[in-house]
Amino acid sequence: MLKVVLCDDNASSLSTLSTMLKNIFIRNDIEANVEETFTNPNELLSYTKNNDVDVLFLDIDLKADINGIEAASKFRETNKTAYIIFLTAHFEYAMLAYKVKTFDYLLKPFSTQKLEETVLRLHDDALKNRQTYVKFGNGKYIIRQSDIFYIEKDRSKSIIHTAQSDIEVYASFNNLSVCLPENFVRCHKSYIVNTNNISKIDTKDNIIQLNTQKIPYSEKFFDFERMIFNNDTNFS
Repeated sequence: MLKVVLCDDNASSLSTLSTMLKNIFIRNDIEANVEETFTNPNELLSYTKNNDVDVLFLDIDLKADINGIEAASKFRETNKTAYIIFLTAHFEYAMLAYKVKTFDYLLKPFSTQKLEETVLRLHDDALKNRQTYVKFGNGKYIIRQSDIFYIEKDRSKSIIHTAQSDIEVYASFNNLSVCLPENFVRCHKSYIVNTNNISKIDTKDNIIQLNTQKIPYSEKFFDFERMIFNNDTNFS
């Protein structure tokens, strides 16, 4: 699920953009959601310090103590991989966008077609960016790697347990286990664990702790030595 945030000092423009995006997501079967909208860039920055953001649509000419370029620079300090798309009525402002690794900029007023083209390019880029995202269900679901705790086998389905929700996909468990990034390790006949999210391993009871969740592991599947030498995991 791509987490999208919008910031524009015009509340009416925010509402219109939010509706346009939601319709584009539905029309193209894109797993994305407009999480929050802001008219004040300082409130935006406060929010993004404590919440994950995958895509930021940001107006440049803001009626605030900082403009969009300055807000984007501060946003980049804690959000290195997020996509930034600038909104502006002034072409000359858009030329400054390269300074903060901008994915695109949209000149106001922009059409639904132009916005949709940008969203589809972004979606395609996110599918290819396996360092940050993982795709499931032939690209229907795009999930940030860090959000995934583990994947569970359930007959013909696989259940992806994330920080926000559980997502069911019809996919071969064996095929998933060989196509995922290397930090996803099969630890049991019914579980694949994201080793980056392991907080503790109980070697006495063969239990892996992931935040508040626990899953069993089997020595038949779990490469314990690899965990010792490649992770900062605590063991008991």
